[in-house]
Amino acid sequence: MVAWIFPGQGSQYVGMGKTLFEESAIIREFIGLSGRMLGFDMLRLMLEGPESELTLTQNAQPAILSVSIALSDFLSERGAKPDIVAGLSLGEFSALTVAGSLEYADALRLVRLRGIAMQEAIPPGEGIMAAIIGLPNEVVEKICLEISSEEEVIVANYNCPGQVVVSGTTEKVRLVTSLALEAGARKCVELSVSAPFHSRFLQPVGDVLRDFLKDVKVSPPKIPVISNVTGDFFPEDPEEIKELIISQAYKPVKWEQSIRRMIQLGSDRFIEVGPGKVLSGFMKKIDRNVSISTTDCESLEVIREFQEIAN
Repeated sequence: MVAWIFPGQGSQYVGMGKTLFEESAIIREFIGLSGRMLGFDMLRLMLEGPESELTLTQNAQPAILSVSIALSDFLSERGAKPDIVAGLSLGEFSALTVAGSLEYADALRLVRLRGIAMQEAIPPGEGIMAAIIGLPNEVVEKICLEISSEEEVIVANYNCPGQVVVSGTTEKVRLVTSLALEAGARKCVELSVSAPFHSRFLQPVGDVLRDFLKDVKVSPPKIPVISNVTGDFFPEDPEEIKELIISQAYKPVKWEQSIRRMIQLGSDRFIEVGPGKVLSGFMKKIDRNVSISTTDCESLEVIREFQEIAN
């Protein structure tokens, strides 16, 4: 069973998609049109930067979504298709689009709005995120609870064995990383993000998404989609799907649990569809017995190999 998985914010880089755009005028126009829908030159920003502008949450999120969907369409037109899909954080919107729950135009506007709301949710400098590498999940969870019973810092991303991300106020996150190193963590790295994503501080983002989604048609997925929030199937009821989209902004991302659920369901070939190879790295730590490939949108040879693998 073939699973397509879609990357989240942080996978963007200046020059992403260049080879793909040179190969396909249709995809180049697709990216150009996507940018015009949002009022900025997305194609130029992807190809030329500057990196500081591309990295802004409100720009990175639609850029990653558009490349992921362009790659999906490119492959689908050549006969490749997934049996099940999932996406890490932002990548979940790519997964829902490929599954037919969201129309691309709605998803594009939604992630642009989501990115703006995320940047504005908490004043700059007051909240951060940090990856903690080399400690069991329960040890990091215990440290967070000991520091704050008010969820001022929590485990926000369960990426893979031995790697979680904590999110919260700057003071509390830095205290967690200090204690984690004392407890034997191999490394702690503060992430270059604009807010403490997937924590209670992002609840205002959920309110913004709720207002937007009132006028958006959401359909039952045509293929199974695994939710970041539950680590299990998205429901078929459109209103329940909307609630998961809303709560995903401020609830932890259960990525490792999601992948294990997909494997349990019979997924034995995973394809990372989008820029970068971050999810492939996580997969190797979750289960080395399954096949993982990346589209690597800079290599047409890899894309064509993916097409053969996926069929």
